[in-house]
Amino acid sequence: MFEKKDSRVKSAAATNLSFLYYLENEFAQASSYADLAVNSDRYNPSALTNKGNTVFANGDYEKAAEFYKEALRNDSSCTEALYNIGLTYKKLNRLDEALDCFLKLHAILRNSAHVLYQIANIYELMEDPGQAVEWLMQLISVVPTDSRVLSKLGGLYDSEGDKSQAFQYYYESYRYFPSSIDVIEWLGAYYVDTQFCEKAIQYFERASLIQPTQVKWQLMVASCFRRSGNYQKALDTYKDIHRKFPENAECLRFLVRLCTDIGLKEVQEYAAKLKRLEKMKEIREQRVRSGRDGSRRDGSAGSGECPTPGDSGQNCSKSERLRAQLRALPGTDAPYESSCSREPDASYVDPLGPQAERPKTAAKKRLDEDDFADEELGDDLLPE
Repeated sequence: MFEKKDSRVKSAAATNLSFLYYLENEFAQASSYADLAVNSDRYNPSALTNKGNTVFANGDYEKAAEFYKEALRNDSSCTEALYNIGLTYKKLNRLDEALDCFLKLHAILRNSAHVLYQIANIYELMEDPGQAVEWLMQLISVVPTDSRVLSKLGGLYDSEGDKSQAFQYYYESYRYFPSSIDVIEWLGAYYVDTQFCEKAIQYFERASLIQPTQVKWQLMVASCFRRSGNYQKALDTYKDIHRKFPENAECLRFLVRLCTDIGLKEVQEYAAKLKRLEKMKEIREQRVRSGRDGSRRDGSAGSGECPTPGDSGQNCSKSERLRAQLRALPGTDAPYESSCSREPDASYVDPLGPQAERPKTAAKKRLDEDDFADEELGDDLLPE
């Protein structure tokens, strides 16, 4: 219907349809209506911007920039075209030109959160964290409860080595959005680094609630209990982890070590489970290796020779089956190793990293030589 209308009405209607199709990710339809809008009114900046958007979505950034430039030539106050051309320059890694676009846009839209973020992001890409922090601080004044901006500020301060400021912004981000795994992990690691493992527990427990299938968070909780000296709670936590993840070897290693240190009889049970688990793992790895070796032999052997015409086909098939069975066995050139007598590997790697060493007390230095060896005795001290 609208194709029969006036050219400006037609262009406006086609522009709206193009935009709607673009939002629905139907870029072919969006491009078709954008072409119709531009052909109906070449001076319509919105139509040119929409056409640039469809070209941008197809990855042709240079051509998209041309449409945005034409839209700005027709209407220098078209903020959408100015914003999009800034994004296009970012994609083309022309950061100075992108920054110029967003600074111009900032002069028009003083409190636009999107513009402030883009300026901060460009400074970060230009490896100027000081300017990036400054613009993010302006952004925080506009959107003070944006958890992602707060965590971004924390990350920048952390990269600069300012842990106290980083902690402040990460903690603020956590207050507004307590489900960000990255923020939770950073806060937990911060308390571990500062030797406050008791405070780190609540963050790792929250992470385990958000990702209950990730065993590492629960192992970190148990390690925090162990480091803080609460061995019984650590033992209970490891047992609970073992019930949920019975095939986790790391948990079993911790249980073996902890039961050994405490002197519990359960150490034999967990050591046997660890040994059995390692044996199963070894068998699986051996099967995988033998399967790979067998496939390589099949590829290199080619077609096997069949018996002489006097032999029966049954003997031929039997010999082929026998060769296949032999190929499925582990390599005969490798010595057979029995894992029955091997002790289980109870070594473990603490998920929280190595524990900080305590300062050593000064020990009294022994004197190997006589303190008076260099002094001469006077005549009055000599025996008469």
